[in-house]
Amino acid sequence: MEYSTFGRHVAVDTWGVQFDLLNDAEFLKKEMIEAAEASGATVLSVQSKQFSPQGATVLVLLSESHLSIHTYPERGFAALDCYTCGETVDPQVAIDYLVSVLKPEKTYAKKLVRGTGELQVVEPEMKVAEMASK
Repeated sequence: MEYSTFGRHVAVDTWGVQFDLLNDAEFLKKEMIEAAEASGATVLSVQSKQFSPQGATVLVLLSESHLSIHTYPERGFAALDCYTCGETVDPQVAIDYLVSVLKPEKTYAKKLVRGTGELQVVEPEMKVAEMASK
């Protein structure tokens, strides 16, 4: 079987997110697993770290690659990214799910198309996922 090297990598900076949402690694972990599953990805493992006095990092290892968040609650900021290989899992679905949960005042996003030669940078279509809770 031959595998494609094609992949999509969506990176989003979010600003104006509620402090409590960004300062709860367990909440973020739960929502990130939901986001990954909503995109059709296969979750292999999850690592999370709650920082003191505030902040969190969560990394979801996917069979298709990864989903991550790094938060700065004191600034209302979170950096999200999702990279998936192949055509079957769309990382934008996972990102949209998380954005709909975090409800930022502002988002800045880029999508890299990878594995086809020179990297292509495109503007992703951001959509609020209907399935998100909260």
